[in-house]
This record gives sequence, C-alpha cells and structure tokens, in this order.
Amino acid sequence: MTQTLPQGDQSLLASLKTIVGTHHVLTSEAETYRFRHGFRFGAGNVLAVVQPGSLVELWRVSQACAQAGKIIIMQAANTGLTGGSTPDGNDYDREIVLISTLRLTGIHLIGEGKQVVCLPGATLYELESKLAAIGREPHSVIGSSCIGASVLGGISNNSGGALVQRGPAYTEMAVFGQVGEDGVLRLVNHLGIQLGDDPEAILGKLEAGTFSDADINWDAGRGHDGNYISHIREVDADTPARYNADPGRWYEAAGCAGKLVVFAVRLDTFPANKNPSVFYIGTNSTDELEDLRRHVLTAFDELPIAGEYIHRDAFNIAEKYGKDTFAIIRKFGTAFLPKMFAMKSRFDIFTKKFGFLPENLSDRIMQALSVFIPTQLPKRMLDYRDKFEHHLMLKVSASLTAPMRAYLTEYFGRVSGDFFECTPDEGTRAFLHRFAAAGAAIRYRAVHHKEADDIVALDVALRRNDREWFEKLPKDIEDKIIVKLYYGHFLCHVMHQDYVVKKGYNAIAVEHSMLPGLDQRGARYPAEHNVGHLYQAPDDMLAHYRSLDPCNCFNPGIGQATKKKNWVAESV
Repeated sequence: MTQTLPQGDQSLLASLKTIVGTHHVLTSEAETYRFRHGFRFGAGNVLAVVQPGSLVELWRVSQACAQAGKIIIMQAANTGLTGGSTPDGNDYDREIVLISTLRLTGIHLIGEGKQVVCLPGATLYELESKLAAIGREPHSVIGSSCIGASVLGGISNNSGGALVQRGPAYTEMAVFGQVGEDGVLRLVNHLGIQLGDDPEAILGKLEAGTFSDADINWDAGRGHDGNYISHIREVDADTPARYNADPGRWYEAAGCAGKLVVFAVRLDTFPANKNPSVFYIGTNSTDELEDLRRHVLTAFDELPIAGEYIHRDAFNIAEKYGKDTFAIIRKFGTAFLPKMFAMKSRFDIFTKKFGFLPENLSDRIMQALSVFIPTQLPKRMLDYRDKFEHHLMLKVSASLTAPMRAYLTEYFGRVSGDFFECTPDEGTRAFLHRFAAAGAAIRYRAVHHKEADDIVALDVALRRNDREWFEKLPKDIEDKIIVKLYYGHFLCHVMHQDYVVKKGYNAIAVEHSMLPGLDQRGARYPAEHNVGHLYQAPDDMLAHYRSLDPCNCFNPGIGQATKKKNWVAESV
C-alpha cells in the first residue's frame, strides 16, 4: 500500500512506526475497519490507525500529524451513537490519522480516592472496579450504550447517564494538547498538579503517577457539576435539565468533542451506596408517572440514585434481541464485552471477503443461538409487562427505602398502577434489561434486514415542566416505522427514542421530519451523546469548537460544520 502513497505520507507513516512500533500502525482496510466504522453510525477512510502505548508516544504521534498537516481523529472505545469519533464519508480535504487510545489505561487515585486522574484509555468498568475496592464510585456508571466506554469519552462529550444526583460528566481539570492558529501543538497542564515544564517530562510523570500530595492543588477547579442536584429539582422550569449544547458545561476538555488531544482528566468520586433498594413500577397512565416524578424530585430530602423508564415495546424487543448480551453480562461481567465486540468485528470483516454470505452474519448467528438461552427475566417483571404499558425502576439508598416504600404504597393505593419491591437479584436484572434495550435495536435491524432500512436514534432532553412527555408521532411518520423503542432517564426527563425505519424510506430523512415536532415541544437534542456528525451544532457550540481548534484539524465536520482546514466554508 505504501508504494502508491505520496512521499510525504510514506514519510509520516515511517515516523509513526518509529514512534509506536510497526504493529501499532494499521493501514489495511481489514485492520482499520472496526476503528473507522462507528458503533451505530459513521464510516470513512483513513491514512492510518495509530495505537500509542504511552502518553509520550501519544504526544509524539500528535506532533508528527500536526506538523504533516493531517486531520487527527481521537478515539477511545468507539461506543458513541452519533459517529463522533470516526470519519464521516470521504470528502475531507486532508488525509486522516485516527489515534486509538485504548492502550493508555492508567488510573491514579488521589486524596485517598476522593478524586481520580484518568488517562485516555481508562474505561468506566476499570474505574468502577478500582473504586469499589475502597467503597467509592465514579461520577458515571456503565449504561445502555456505553458498555466498554472510556472515562475521557464521557468528559469530552458531556455524557449524561442514569445517576440522578450527578448530572453530565464534567471537570475543569485536565492535561491536553492544543493546536494553535500557527499549526503548532502545545501542551497545557490545567490538572492542578505540579509536573514540571517540559512536555515529555510532564507526561512521563503523569503516566507513572510519580507525584505527591504536595504537588496537588486541591482548589484547582471543579471535578463534577455540583449544581445539578438542585437544578433537577426545578420541576416547573421551562427548560431541560441537561443537554449537550448547554454552554454552562463546556470547559476545555469537558465538551471538547475531540477538538483537543486530552492526556488526562481529574474527577471527583463519591461514597458508594450500600444496600440500595429497587422499586419496580408499572402503569398504563403517563400522567401517573409524571405526578410520581414531580413528587419524588420535590418532596424528599434525598433524591433517588436512579430512575429508569422503559416502554412495553422496548421491553419486548430487549427481551428477545438483547437476551444473549444480558446473559453474557450476568455470566462473565461487563469486562468481557469489549473482547466480545472485537471478536464480532473481526468475524464480520472476515465474512465480508465472501460475497455470497449475508450482511450482519454475526448478529444473525448470535440471534439464532439465543433461542437456546433460558428466559433471563423474573416472573414478576414478565407479569408487569403483560399488565402495564409503562415501566419505571427506582433505585434508592438504604436511608430512602422506607420513606419511598411508604409513599409508593399510599400513591398506588389511589391510582391504577402498581409496584413491587425487588429482591437484590430482581433489581440487578431489571436495570440490566433496561440497559440491553439500545443494543437490541441494532440486533433487530440486522435480523430484519429485508424489512428494515436503518435506525433513527434520538436522545431527547424534554423540558422539566413537560407533562406530555410521551411522544405521539404524526401518522405520516408513524407509517414509515416498523418498531419504536422508548426508554430513558425519566427523572431527568431525558428519553432515548429508537425507531427502526421501513425499507424504502431514508432514515436520515425520517429523522429530519421528526425534529420540527421536538422543536415545537421545547425539547433539546442530543441530550447526552453529543452532536457527532448526525446533528447540526448551534452557533455558540461551533464558536466553542473554533476557539479550541482554530485550524479545524481535529475531528472536522462535527456538528455538520465544514470539514475544511481553517474553517473555510464548504462552498469555497
């Protein structure tokens, strides 16, 4: 392949191989496939995928690419839903080097674990496991679409999540590389830890963790959004609780969307909730759930840990098309899933060589085998599925359990719905089933490829005072859809809405036809998966990206902006 490349590209590839080793510079279509194809959306060509093995290697790779005038796309776990960490087509004006940070997995506990410093490839699973040993938790926990997700990916995209009290991922403390208008990459240390002045020395000390408490400034900045807990209680506010385009949650690495090379972030951690309880709620009335939501957010001194919604249709799709994922997580834990997805990707790449084999063969095989897996859901959940259209799981702390039980007993004594208190096993299965819903939509499309065109995946932040939270689509849109999956973080009024579009209709066009209705409702989107290449970023968001990346050399095209160097308009 390198014989046909221009001399400059050959020289760059040679330099990259010298920095990280030949085996960690991938150039063939098969080798790069799983990196340049998004989890759900987005694909394009790259000059190379580079896998640095240290922060110093990441710095040198980024310098080499910047000096060569190449586009840099930073990628961690590639779990996003909007194509924000992969190329988007092949209409760029420069070659792309995609830098995968999965080998950079370090985590340092500081302040007796009250804060952490995470390197680019650190995953939520690794962070949860490390903190569990000392009775603490990270800001975010593994959710529906982010199994295997990285900590830095969440920060870069202000990702939300299931935890009611903590809000979107946010920090004001980071070490990052930034390319200025002159095209030069510079290292910025705003981590609040003294590490020296030389970039490579800084990064070496940072990765090794060779700094002491005396080097740490404990007043360097915020490590999470501490205002969110009061923000979400404002149930009469005419604006959403959280969404990606909220300027109040952008700060350098936080919300950078890949417009910087982030080497590390510093975050707060939290005491782990011991012996939480889960209440499973069912109703056929959306008003009942909304009244419950408003009361739970305003009448108790303490907020629930999580409040997750799933509609009956999503319940059924997840039960059938997410059963194998559910069973694998229960048997092997979430740590196994990235390995499984990697094996699945390699299998799909291999089968593409044989034109007579069908598309999505791995999904179809896994779905066929899943019929031999026994039912994973408790009988009480299945009974509620048959009785009720709307389901809500409330997880609360041990101290909130008795007051919540008393309230739910009184409330459902006078309305049509009902609830039960889960056993620990039922509670675990209920939340795992809810988080299997997003992947189930992808499996459904793969299996029903003859009838299904594609998936429209919206994550929508509704107004906090919106009582009409359950969507009613116009008939002309409804007729283009096979199935709809509604699920989400109900107490935050953030809903995930997945639609499998019928063959013969363009999924992007269907999505665009839905957006005016959301605009009329005062909703904001995306709520937590960021604009990626699917959504048009508002002007203030684009101005934020331009301030971070004046040359437009990192992840160009995000928010449907221009892909051209120096933000030159596409028509020029």
